[in-house]
This record gives sequence, C-alpha cells and structure tokens, in this order.
Amino acid sequence: MSKISEIDTWLRENFSLLLDKHQVPGAAIAVFADGEIVEHAAGVVNTATGVESTTDSVFQIGSITKIWTTTLIMQLVDEGLVDLDRPVRDYLPEFQVADARAAATITVRQLACHTGGFEGDVFADTGTGEDAVAKLIPLLSDVPQLFPPGERFSYSNAGFCVLGRIVEVLRGKCWDDCVRERLIGPLGLTHAGCGAEDAIRHRAAVGHILPESGGEPVPTKVWSLARSNAPAGATLVMRPRDLLTFARMHLNEGKADSGVQVLSPESVRAMRERQVAVPDLGIMGTHWGLGWVDFGWQGGTVVGHDGGTIGQSAFLRIALERDVAFALLTNGGATLKVYHEIAAKLMRELAGITVPPLPEPDPALAPADLSRYVGEYSSRVVSTVVTAEGGRLWLRRTPKGEFAELDEPSGTVELLPWHGETFVAVIPEVPGAYVAHEFVGDDGTGRARFLHTGRADRRVSR
Repeated sequence: MSKISEIDTWLRENFSLLLDKHQVPGAAIAVFADGEIVEHAAGVVNTATGVESTTDSVFQIGSITKIWTTTLIMQLVDEGLVDLDRPVRDYLPEFQVADARAAATITVRQLACHTGGFEGDVFADTGTGEDAVAKLIPLLSDVPQLFPPGERFSYSNAGFCVLGRIVEVLRGKCWDDCVRERLIGPLGLTHAGCGAEDAIRHRAAVGHILPESGGEPVPTKVWSLARSNAPAGATLVMRPRDLLTFARMHLNEGKADSGVQVLSPESVRAMRERQVAVPDLGIMGTHWGLGWVDFGWQGGTVVGHDGGTIGQSAFLRIALERDVAFALLTNGGATLKVYHEIAAKLMRELAGITVPPLPEPDPALAPADLSRYVGEYSSRVVSTVVTAEGGRLWLRRTPKGEFAELDEPSGTVELLPWHGETFVAVIPEVPGAYVAHEFVGDDGTGRARFLHTGRADRRVSR
C-alpha cells in the first residue's frame, strides 16, 4: 500500500473523530502526494441548518489569499510591469501613510514580506462595489509608522491591500476580476470564487464561534470581512482541492495542470526565497518570503500560509523537496489542535518532516524582573495592557475601531513564560491553544518597545 493510500485510510477513520474532539463543526481536506490527491470532509457547513460538509464545500481561505495576491504581482514582474525594489509610489502615486518620508520609499518587495513598517490593520468597510479596494487607499494616509521601512517584520493586511490596488491599476480591472481571469480560469478551478455572490453557487461554509457561556459553537452573525480587504484575505472562497491545485502550480514551476504557464519558474522560486526573519511565535514559521511563510521545520523545506476570517480557519502546507501538500479548511472550534494533529501525521509519514509542538508554557523559565514588559501596547485595532502582580505577568486586550463591534475584551489572562522573552497565553478567540507574545526592542528606558504577536504593537506608556 502506498503512503498516500495509508493516509487516505487514516483520514477516513480519524477525520470526523478529530473534529468532534475539538468542537469543529465542519471541515474538508485535500492531500497531494505520490502524484495523487485524496479528499475527505466531515461535520456540517452550518450548525443552524445541519447541511453536511462535503469535499466540494467551499470555505473562506482568509489570509492564504496573500499568496494569490503576491502571485498576481509576480505575473506583473514577469511582464516587466513591476520592479519589486521600486517604490510603491511608482505604480500608485496616491499612496500615503502618516510618515511622508516612509511613504515615499516603501517598496513593493517590503509590502510583500511585511516589512513596510506602518500599522497593518485597516478594515474599514468601503462598500461592496468594484471600487472597494481603491476607496481604502486614501484611508491609510493617517496610519502611523511603527519603524523605518525594512527594519523588521510586522504582519500587514493593509500592505497587501496596497499590492492588490497596484494589480488593479496596472490591469485596469478590479482585484476580483484579476483573480478570476489570471488564476481561477487558467488553473481550471471550478469551486472557487470571490465573495458571497460566488460562494452561494456552492455548498458554502458559515463561520462559528464559541459562546461566552461555553457550550457548542454557534454560527457567526457576519459572514465575511469587508471587500476593501479582499487582496489581504477577506473574501476568497474555495474547496480544498482547488486550493491544492493552486499550490501544485507553485510546485510545478508555475505551470497549471493544463500546461498553461501561469507564473514563470523564476518568479516561483523568488517567492520562496527568505526575505526576513520572524519572531519565534511557534506557529508563524521562522522566515517570510514574498507572500509565503517558511516554517523552518526539521527534515525539509515547508512553505505555506494560514488564514483566519470570522469563525473560519484555513491551513496550507507544501513540502517542497517531497512534492507533498495539503489544504485543510475549517469553520470554527479548536482548529489549531485539529491542524496540528493532521500536519504532524502527514508531514512525518509523507515527507519525513517533523512538525514542532504547539507552544506550551514552561514555568521554570519565569524571569525574575518583569518591569521591562509592563505597560500598554496599542494599535488602531487593539489596546493591550500588561501588568505584573505576585511575580507573574497578566494581559488584558481591548478591541478598538471596527473590531470593537466584532470582538469583546479578553478579560485578564496570565502570560506564562515559554522561552527567552516570549510568553504564551490562552486567548478566547483561539480556543484550545496557547498564543505567543514576544517582547521586542528597547524604548530607550530599558523597557520593551513592541509587543509582537505577528503584528508589532508599539508601547504607548512607560
């Protein structure tokens, strides 16, 4: 029996059990290895209707969309229309952030690897029209600069919206149409689309959240994020097989199954090259390429990306040297736990790669002096207050702006030592897993300058 056949059997016997164990209402998965694809689905797409999840069900892929947007940018590079190391303003003269000097120098490459340096979360709803992304760009004019362009990594949804707008301007079409014409069509994807109007043609998953009082996951009241953030991951939907077809194009030197050259081999390789180191947060990899995450796992090179929308989570992993990939799409519950059990099994059996454990606290590593970490760290979307009491660190998050309507304050949770200056905490919106927080830099007084959770939130109190 081949390895992929063994995995097929294992998923048939265990996939549904894993979802039940971790309160995931529904999910679907596709796995590629040995030149074959196997698919499985379990649970329901919506607990309110009881409609079953199938392998043809479409889920939101969230920020995995960033790989699609980068691919659209690299197609422009192939055509000589974009130079990654030219300023964004060469292609989008109206681009502004609060720091005029930074705005004039930020490059396309820096946006694609999250080193632009300005705050990255601007989720304003600019409507559902084809000009939604265009209308977002002026709203970045007062977004503060956290650090000089290129200095460090800080995850930026807004940066990818800017990339999406560059695609729109140079193609003369909205981002959705560019995705349809230059990726969905050439790749032959039959169950993929841009937003609710496309999703409704298929068996579409609804996100679920856990109620505050506990109990079973319930459907979210809002189906998706605003179209203004489509290039960053707000609207793209598909089944796992179609996401895997996109991934296999990247495995096949940019060539679709039909033989169409979607992206040049040179651009495929360029996207994988490490551009910047990432703080060690356990689940975000060790480096970022152009769009891709490089996970730095033992045994081989694995790239991929995760996606999280309102109550839906998605995971894509590609073992480059082994021609192995999988796409897991879910609609709520303790999805990280399900992902990790599956990823550990698949990567070990199909690629000989070890997936490290999820972050867990190590009380023995508690630092004696906590004063470096205490204070308030803030962005446009959240305020985080860190306090010390009884030799222990505590954290309280309060959502701001658009997120204040979608999320509740976290309550006070303990920050537990993990390693170095990285601590972990259980956060309600990520059930079943610890979330890492690293204290980074120096504000000039010996205290941490940033609290980094993938996004760098700057200290605003001393």
